[in-house]
Amino acid sequence: MEENLPTVLVVDDERATLTMFNLFLKAFGYNVLLAENGRSALDMVEQEVPSIVFTDLKMPEMDGFQVLKQIKHLSPQTEVIVITGHGDMDLAIQALNLDATDFINKPIKRSALESALRRALDRLKNPLSMGCRLSIGFEEGLARILIQGTLRRENREDLNSCCQRALQEATRGVLFVFADNAAVNGTGIAELINHLAIINREKLPVAIVGLSENFKAIFEMVGVMRFATLHDAEGDAARYLTGF
Repeated sequence: MEENLPTVLVVDDERATLTMFNLFLKAFGYNVLLAENGRSALDMVEQEVPSIVFTDLKMPEMDGFQVLKQIKHLSPQTEVIVITGHGDMDLAIQALNLDATDFINKPIKRSALESALRRALDRLKNPLSMGCRLSIGFEEGLARILIQGTLRRENREDLNSCCQRALQEATRGVLFVFADNAAVNGTGIAELINHLAIINREKLPVAIVGLSENFKAIFEMVGVMRFATLHDAEGDAARYLTGF
């Protein structure tokens, strides 16, 4: 891992979970803060201003949603990653709508934790992660729409502009590329689905690439697969579209 890693705060009412996070994060080289409840966590945020916070959603007295809202009020630039139980995708989407930028499922896997940390570090280095930028390019009849930062309802006009250009100029398909620092909240997903449906009606195939495993699971759950295919590599997605 890199030198001078930021401070990470973990909030969970289960001591076993805190112990596991503490072991993993210290092994990676992070300075670690642990809180067993939301009140203690907010005190630490005010005093220490951690760059990254992992918070469980289901906690007594002050749940993770309240913690998330307060952290974003106290320190908007802090990366908040929520901890969810298996199958709690609806709760993850609610958290994303409150400006959490990622989520991680219990039981925590080291590989998933490493991936979440890598994405958080990239967003911290790139101020764009607080907003969103969409751009479009064309090659051999394919439209390539690049999404950087967090896609939200507020990006509706930019998304519509890119999709309209794709419909006008693409002849072989549309490729949505999520950059390494990209995320999408619930309203952003809804906007994306609306535009995917429009493209689908025009008989243009669509592929999506660059999503983390967690966001792939959300996209599958909300029905994105009706309108697009998900791929791990951009080359594979392009070959799928050109061979469609």
